[in-house]
Amino acid sequence: MLRINRNFQKLPGSYLFAETARRTKVYQREHPDLEVIRLGIGDVTQPLVPAVIEAMHKAVDEMGHAETFRGYGPDFGYDFLVDAIRQGDYASRGIDIAYDEVFVSDGAKCDVGNIQELFSDDALIAVTDPVYPVYVDSNAMAGRAGDWTGERWNRLLYLPCTAENGFVPPLPDREVDVIYLCYPNNPTGTVLTKDQLKPFVDWAREHGAIIVYDAAYRAYITTPGVPLSIYEVEGAREVAIECNSFSKTAGFTGTRCAYTVIPHEVTGLGADGERVSLNALWKRRMATKFNGVSYPVQRGAAAIYTPEGQRQIRETIDLYLGNAKVIREGLTARGFEVYGGVDAPYIWLRTPAGIDSWTFFDKLLAECQVVGTPGAGFGPSGEGYFRLTAFNSPEKTRQAIERLDRLSL
Repeated sequence: MLRINRNFQKLPGSYLFAETARRTKVYQREHPDLEVIRLGIGDVTQPLVPAVIEAMHKAVDEMGHAETFRGYGPDFGYDFLVDAIRQGDYASRGIDIAYDEVFVSDGAKCDVGNIQELFSDDALIAVTDPVYPVYVDSNAMAGRAGDWTGERWNRLLYLPCTAENGFVPPLPDREVDVIYLCYPNNPTGTVLTKDQLKPFVDWAREHGAIIVYDAAYRAYITTPGVPLSIYEVEGAREVAIECNSFSKTAGFTGTRCAYTVIPHEVTGLGADGERVSLNALWKRRMATKFNGVSYPVQRGAAAIYTPEGQRQIRETIDLYLGNAKVIREGLTARGFEVYGGVDAPYIWLRTPAGIDSWTFFDKLLAECQVVGTPGAGFGPSGEGYFRLTAFNSPEKTRQAIERLDRLSL
């Protein structure tokens, strides 16, 4: 009889966003006449911009003619997109990224979840707390997280990020092999400066660790001097893998396209203690398990980097940042303690005294018909906090904030 991977049985409950969706669905079924406004899951609502649509239409037409039809594409991305990424996201900021250090994929979530396949079974993992659940769950599925204690995994090192430390995680206080960082941060909406990131790069270099850096929200950075890439930090090429996405940058949540950068300098130890390139290992993994992103989607992604594409996606990003400002200011005016929402589409608020985050979720849904995400779902340090997203229309966002006047606190 087949023996299953028992690590799956250790996972607590359902995936965070599946549970919020379940509770919302139950509420809507019981109250069909009430409109629910969703500020919970980080899914965009604005359409793909015209430059992207035009490029995708043209690519689809090409697929309808024998002379321009394309079958399997390059394993790691078409030249036109890889070069656009290298120029638009790196060379334009003085960062040199080689052609074969870029890997086009169907989502940053997939990449940050799959990258752990390169790590040894006994690798020690550190995560910021609160944290995007995929970093934790993917390692738990592989057995690296240990056992679930009811609040946390006993083999993970949690790096608390709370109001008390300004949401700046401490350096690991013991040896770890991998550190997951996400900035602008999901869920807190906060950022780190170059000076705050540098100690992590230095620590990783000194201790032989690597950093998995999720930069999916970097297009939302507006504060001068905040790095858009970890490679702006000296020494990061030696220790950092960077994951990026077009989902929040250009509305590709349903279109699916992203990329990960792995410099040749990033290495781990092989069976005989030799240095092994993670870039080479990821090439092997991708060639074996992935057949690439479709040609029309990659053409659409490349259109983002044209002058017209850049102007159009900036308008969409500014709309979401405008929503974030409405949420942030509306919450503040109503007496909430609020963070984020300046360089990110996420607003992180402290729940009212005596109300835990799941109770606040239920209360906000029942009294205001507004959906958010309980902070406890992001880790132990998320308890007592709550996340709202700016991914809705300006009208619905304003309505959601006005509905907060119904809250009985």
